[in-house]
Formats: sequence, C-alpha cells, structure tokens
Amino acid sequence: MIGVFKEEIKKIPSLIVVEASKEKEKLPTVIYSHGFTSAKEHNLDLAYLLAERGLRVILPDSLHHGEREFDIDPVKRTLAFWEIVLQNLKDIDTIRHELKDRQILLDERIGLAGTSMGGITTSAALTQFPWIKAAAVLMGSPKPSIFARELIKSVQDQITIPNFDEMIAQLYDQLKEIDLSLKKDTLDDRPLLFWHGEKDSVVPFDHSFSFYNEVKEQYKIKEHIRYIKEKNRDHKVSRMAKLETVKWFEKYV
Repeated sequence: MIGVFKEEIKKIPSLIVVEASKEKEKLPTVIYSHGFTSAKEHNLDLAYLLAERGLRVILPDSLHHGEREFDIDPVKRTLAFWEIVLQNLKDIDTIRHELKDRQILLDERIGLAGTSMGGITTSAALTQFPWIKAAAVLMGSPKPSIFARELIKSVQDQITIPNFDEMIAQLYDQLKEIDLSLKKDTLDDRPLLFWHGEKDSVVPFDHSFSFYNEVKEQYKIKEHIRYIKEKNRDHKVSRMAKLETVKWFEKYV
C-alpha cells in the first residue's frame, strides 16, 4: 500500500509518498518541485508511480504557494518568482539534511525533478548541489538569466517599481550563480532528463533544447543525458512524460 504522509519538514509543508510498510526504512529519494501557482498535491500521481518503484518522494510547497500562500496578491507573487526559486534551493538543501538526520536516506541516493518553475529550480540546483544523483526537468529552463530578461521585458511597461534598475541588476547577479547554461561543468556526467512540449507558450522550448544540444557532447556516458520532445504539446506535462520520468529515476537513483 502506498502511503501519503503530510508533515512539515523544518517548517516546509510537505507530502511524503512512500510504500507504507517502508516509511521508516532507508530508501532512495526523489524531491519533486511543483510549478508556479501550483502546489504539492498536484504532483501526487507522479509521486505514486515513483513510490510504486520503491522510491520515497518528497513533495514540498514552495514559498507563496499551497499552505505557504497566505493570500498573497497575484501581482506580488509574480514579482517574487525568482525569490521563490532561490528559496526552493534552500528548501531542497534543508530537506536533504533532514533526511540524513532521520537516517532514512539510502546511500546518499537523491534525485531531483520539477515541473515548469520546479524544472527551473531543478536546473539551478544542479549548479549548487553535487550530491544530486539524477535529475529530470519537465518544461523548465536551464537558462534563468535569459528567461528572467524575457519575463521582465514582458511586464516592465505595465508596472512601476521603485529602484527597478538597481533591483534587476542585483537579480541578474544572483541568477548568474545558479545559471546551468553558464556552469555546464557542474553537470559532471550526472543523469539528466529533459521533457518539453514544442508548442509551450509559457517556458520557451528552445531554452532547454538548445542547452541539450550544447552539452550532450561533453557527456562521456551518452545515455546519461536525454531529451524528449512532444509535437503539438503546450505547457502541460503528458502521461508519457511522467512514465519516462519514473523510468529515469528507477534506473539512476
């Protein structure tokens, strides 16, 4: 029986999905980050499939989402997009330390994945955490510096923000530190799966596809990097993508 256990991990509201009889055992673990305006519960179907394969899955709520939303104004949440991504990175590290402290992590085997904003988080995390064994980026961008400029350009004529130029310059400096396209060497041949719909109107398909073409030659183990694209698919993860993600982590975590 697959169990869904709701708890706060160091004040991070989370769902832990795992075979109920193995809840306290040492298991390989996948941390899965949700998308913008989504919440932890929205990825239970994928977590269930992963748990069936013997993995523990942690689904945390991001800052300003789910149980951490606290009636934030939609415009303010949009402006906080990159703050949320940066906090996600801190939360992922916090969760990893808690897993180790509880002694329920098998041989440091942690995988990381996410949808959209969660995929952006996953790409960024690869630049920071060498302990990530394998990753899957679903509809995310590994080029946050470029993506941020595109997002800001689309809203800057609509909103007046005090000290805007100074704030943006500071943001770009922060994003350079977590930009996988600028830190390709941090991949270190770690298994990395991309999935993206070719007609995605939210996160540009070309960001991940061009990155994949840039880095695939640096991989010594060619099967450790894979790109799956779907024609006529917009910003919604398909069942096929979820099943391939499960196979990826079953094989590499």
